[in-house]
Amino acid sequence: MAAVLEVDFFNTYLLKKRNSHLRQYNTTIGVGGDPVQAPGNATFFPRVAMGSSLGDPINIGGTDIAVFPNRMVKRWYIEESRIRGGYNNVSTDQGVRAYLDDENPLQQRRINTLIYSGIYNSRTGINQTNVFSIGESITKSLDISYGSIQKTYAEDTNLIVFQENKIHRALIDKDTIYTTESGTQTQAAAAVIGQFVSYKGDYGISKNPESFAIYNYRKYFSDKNRNAIMRLSNDGLTEISRYGMLDYFRDNLAEVSDIDTLQSISTTKVSGGEFPNSIVVVASNQAITSGMSISGQAGYVTCVFKQVPSGDYQIYYSAPFSSALPSTIVFNYKTKGKVIGGWDIHNKNYVVSMQKNSNQVSTDLDGVNDLTDPNNSYSTLVFDEDINGWVSFFTYKPNFMFSNLNRFYSIKNAGLYEHYDVNASNNTRGDFYSVRNPSNITFVFNPQPDVVKNFNTISYEGSNGWEVVSYVSGFTGQDLNPNGTSTYVQNNDNTLFIKSYSEGSYVDANTGYTLRSGFDRKENRYVANLRNNSTPSTGEIIFGAQMSGIKGYFATVKIETDETTQLGGPKELWAAATNFVTSSY
Repeated sequence: MAAVLEVDFFNTYLLKKRNSHLRQYNTTIGVGGDPVQAPGNATFFPRVAMGSSLGDPINIGGTDIAVFPNRMVKRWYIEESRIRGGYNNVSTDQGVRAYLDDENPLQQRRINTLIYSGIYNSRTGINQTNVFSIGESITKSLDISYGSIQKTYAEDTNLIVFQENKIHRALIDKDTIYTTESGTQTQAAAAVIGQFVSYKGDYGISKNPESFAIYNYRKYFSDKNRNAIMRLSNDGLTEISRYGMLDYFRDNLAEVSDIDTLQSISTTKVSGGEFPNSIVVVASNQAITSGMSISGQAGYVTCVFKQVPSGDYQIYYSAPFSSALPSTIVFNYKTKGKVIGGWDIHNKNYVVSMQKNSNQVSTDLDGVNDLTDPNNSYSTLVFDEDINGWVSFFTYKPNFMFSNLNRFYSIKNAGLYEHYDVNASNNTRGDFYSVRNPSNITFVFNPQPDVVKNFNTISYEGSNGWEVVSYVSGFTGQDLNPNGTSTYVQNNDNTLFIKSYSEGSYVDANTGYTLRSGFDRKENRYVANLRNNSTPSTGEIIFGAQMSGIKGYFATVKIETDETTQLGGPKELWAAATNFVTSSY
């Protein structure tokens, strides 16, 4: 009995099928295509193909189908060789067929080209996302001189394409027509990806697509090749790194590496673990994560468990160890610099983290060494649209950042963290990835810039718990080195550390009164005197702790939260001031 099956080749073909009742075989495969007994109550039959014109089966090796006793199955054979299966109709050749793999494909990597597949329609059940017809024009190429395509983003009916050194928008299902009045119109196009239109300005996303973030019609990203942080909005491209931070981004983006460098972590073996590809090692302050390799072994780390109560790591490897592991295990991984960006929906800010040597694999454990380890040097800061400037630095180093609904999240070493805990009773302010760092503000006192001054006091309005880490004047000039060499040194004044109101409190042993060695409170302001702590310069008569205050044209002050006053709670700082007198020259 014949049946008709329509397939999407060049024609519709007639196929044949046969129904048969198959019995259980207990023999093994042999010459001529005998069946082979499978485990259980099933039999595998060898694949067959049509041989001569009489239809004799030929064994071509392998197995085709598992057959259970007394179960009806369908056996499909080769296509009819004649179009529509008609008597004496035209025969088809065994030539090129659409969508068949080439036996010897020549791979091409076109880094500046886009390609699109067939359509997908969930309502009608059409899914042609795996169909790339060579009979249609489904590719669009950009100028290779602008580098590779790093990212695409679909916005309404446009497709924004980010190359390393240029940005275009591609019209979807339409083309642009330029009129005689120098205007533009759009019309429907036959191609899915229409005409490419470039944005004004030679900016791109370099090789840092991870810096991309979006909020409504504004897109943010980095262009490391030009030492710039960019914003793309309705008014085009804007270099927002120029807003007071030109020198900073110029210096720091240039140090973000584009080249993979090999790094290693050493730790001590505890035991051989539970399986041939499992091992327990001593937990250290450096994280061991998936993707690492072990020196002298083929494979990579697939899973890591931190055991309790010892806290040691149990490492699962992708393959059994080929040789005995030494007592000191060396884990290897590759790392390169990244510029990670994200949109903070809570504060409506763009957050960017420039990481000079970073990867999803990090050499620190939960951020412990982020601030001190030079191999993990980084800077995370935010841009605020309300003031059109950069407002703050952060002490955390994320692997990824994103917003969901009204919450801002970041990922660190496969852990998901929610920012801005609104429950103040948790006292988690300044706590990132289980590591607490003090909040600090650096500002400049510069009244009467053309006058040399003696700064005598400092005061601030706000909460208890702030302390002065440094109070340094500007350089007063270069002098010959005192040891007689020809090198010159620059001189400036600085003060002693000023403790907070609570930490500077002590009880006088003689009087029993509570005194303050740091900030004191007067008329609801916290005030402190400045004591000079400078190294004496050549010719200076009064110096050091004998002189109150410091002298200079201006002073740079860093003030931060202490480690004891309402730790992790809110700290407010409304205003800061200084008292000075004009120097006698």
